[in-house]
Amino acid sequence: MRFIRLMEKKGLWGYIRQLLGFYKNPDYVEDYLREADAQSTRNLTAIVMAIEIWMLIRQLVRHWERFPTVASFFKSTWGYWVLLSAAGLLCLYSILYLCGRLNKSKKFIRLFIFLYFLLGLYFGTSTSLFDLSRGRMITCFLTMIMTGSIIVIWRPYISLLVTLIPAVAFVYIVNHFAVGRDGKPWHMSEAEIVNYTTFVITLAILEISAYIQRHKEAWKSYMLEKAAVTDDLTNIPNMRKFEEVAAKYCKKCLAEGKHPVYIICDITNFKTYNDRFGYETGDALLKFMAQIISVEFEGEPFARHSNDKFVILTAKEDYIEKGRRGRDWFRAERSVEVYLDLKAGVYPVTHDNVEPRHAVDRASYAMSLIKNVDEEPVKFYDETLQNQYRLRQYVLNNIDKAVQNGYIKVYYQPVIWAEDGTLCGFEALARWIDPEIGFLSPSQFIPLLEEIRQIYKLDKCIYESVCQQMRDCLDKNLPVLPTSMNFSRLDFELMDAVAELESLVKKYQIPKNLLHVEITESALSKDVKGLQEAMDRLHGLGYVIWLDDFGSGYSSMNVLKDFKFDLLKIDMEFLKNFSGNDNAHKIIQSIISLSKSLNMQSLTEGVETQEMVDFLRECGCGRLQGFFFGKPMPYEEILAKIADGTYKLKSGS
Repeated sequence: MRFIRLMEKKGLWGYIRQLLGFYKNPDYVEDYLREADAQSTRNLTAIVMAIEIWMLIRQLVRHWERFPTVASFFKSTWGYWVLLSAAGLLCLYSILYLCGRLNKSKKFIRLFIFLYFLLGLYFGTSTSLFDLSRGRMITCFLTMIMTGSIIVIWRPYISLLVTLIPAVAFVYIVNHFAVGRDGKPWHMSEAEIVNYTTFVITLAILEISAYIQRHKEAWKSYMLEKAAVTDDLTNIPNMRKFEEVAAKYCKKCLAEGKHPVYIICDITNFKTYNDRFGYETGDALLKFMAQIISVEFEGEPFARHSNDKFVILTAKEDYIEKGRRGRDWFRAERSVEVYLDLKAGVYPVTHDNVEPRHAVDRASYAMSLIKNVDEEPVKFYDETLQNQYRLRQYVLNNIDKAVQNGYIKVYYQPVIWAEDGTLCGFEALARWIDPEIGFLSPSQFIPLLEEIRQIYKLDKCIYESVCQQMRDCLDKNLPVLPTSMNFSRLDFELMDAVAELESLVKKYQIPKNLLHVEITESALSKDVKGLQEAMDRLHGLGYVIWLDDFGSGYSSMNVLKDFKFDLLKIDMEFLKNFSGNDNAHKIIQSIISLSKSLNMQSLTEGVETQEMVDFLRECGCGRLQGFFFGKPMPYEEILAKIADGTYKLKSGS
């Protein structure tokens, strides 16, 4: 059946060519076969060396009286010494080959094997002619051609040539130049020729069979290796293969004075496309993207990075034009889906000791900063981004250390009663004061910690620091006011935030009315059921819950409908461009009225002017927070300002 399938696919002549080995092998397969040749050669030459040494010892022991001098011994046994030396050199060469100690000379392995094979044929022919003159058999030639066939396992047509041509030549030499014991010309009989021919043909068939088996094993190994370095879907290299070649490519380009760049590109809104048309259509789009890259960056290292991302390494000076052309091709092919587009981050290589993975990460970081693809489809990783990236990596690598060593500090921003301007509490905010890089603002680490799902470590640290500070002040009879602490969605998802808070309250013996839980509006958009259960637990345990950043999202009214809060905190965005903005005034008035109708207190953040204070007081907003009253500061500063009268407390507080 296999023969029939091959015949149907390639025809008779194609089948014969395939059978004889007239085809091109991939480099991997050729290397595999050459290594197999080296292994066979090492083993055979080691055996030949042992046999030759044994023959030399045998000659010396049995006929030592014939060798009065060392020179006479060498002269009589020169053939053994030649074969021993040749086998030794070839054995050493094979061992070095297998140990990877050879570079350019690796390609000569088959040449050296062939020369050794010819030497063996010469030795076998001359010895067999000598044996015939003494009335013996042609065993030596048969032995040499048989041992040679063990190492000359090459393409079938080569095996046929190197076996049949010497065999025919040997018959010709014997029939024309051999003499028998009586000194007369010696000719092979018909029976001897038949037996001899059968032996040679069998030998050739065994060589071809051995090659076919080796070739199958080589292809099997090649396909496994290819599968390991090829993306299953797009059939282009994967990141493992890319990383293997990228470092060498960069080193070569830099040595030639070229300037390689890493490019990572992403299909925007691919998930929407996938959801709309299905995974098969989405897979087809990824294959099309791989085709574009294969055409535009042919001969350059590239790979599918992950999902809908692809990475390219190129030293072509026109790579910007190639990228633009590829993007136009992509958008023209999918012109109906206008939301589909490509964006890319570029990392220029300046030295050859940057690991490919780190270079791709930096290009990816640049790409992640693209917000509007139409305005900025490509972003370069420059010095500014490098500083940002280093800070990013520092945060990633040192958050645990910062928490453990007390680099995370709590700063308190005052909250004021609108009615009389007295201090009514604080919001606890995180600041990172690092001994190595100094002060870090929240915008430099909080979004990143949320992105990598490590924000709970920071928040947990803040909760304990606040409780610890309160306990210290209570013990020293210093002023203590209610403090609100921010709880994110990830706090409830990655730890039992309610249990953690309860544990700290019990550990430091803090009255629950001093701790207020702030939950951002955005946190309530996912896992509604889980958040509702957590809030019910908090209310049941006696905690006050605030809704933070009200109005910053799209689901504000739904949040008020589905969740119960004790205080509504109006987002500071409403106070931007406040002066003379009637719409802003009306919206804020409506929100404050809404909070009252829902039995919630109100707090407005972002207060910066006396005009805002007066307006919010008139609207009935209960609490105010903003730079007008003070920026976030250490608690020691708060106490100092209370002491000097900057902040006043309600009588009895």
